[in-house]
Amino acid sequence: MTVRKKANKQGGWHVYILRCADNSLYTGITTNLSRRVDEHNLSPKGASYTRGRRPVCLVFTLETENRASASRLEIKIKRLTRSAKQNLITEYQSGNLKTLESLS
Repeated sequence: MTVRKKANKQGGWHVYILRCADNSLYTGITTNLSRRVDEHNLSPKGASYTRGRRPVCLVFTLETENRASASRLEIKIKRLTRSAKQNLITEYQSGNLKTLESLS
């Protein structure tokens, strides 16, 4: 699986993690990050989980080569403990992708 840290102009598939107002974490996939985060924050199209926990903040995102890769990574992240997700977010924000490499 190829993982890209920055989005390209073609708009590939993104795996993302949101931090909700209650400090819980939500993981999802999309082809348009800004639209999807806006939906989570402002629209009835946001996931029912996040609708009651607004506002949400994007804390992690990775672009994958296709939907299948994004879905596989999403499932792996969702299976992580909260502590492991926190470590993944911290490493991502510091530019260290060791935990992510172990998920690939």
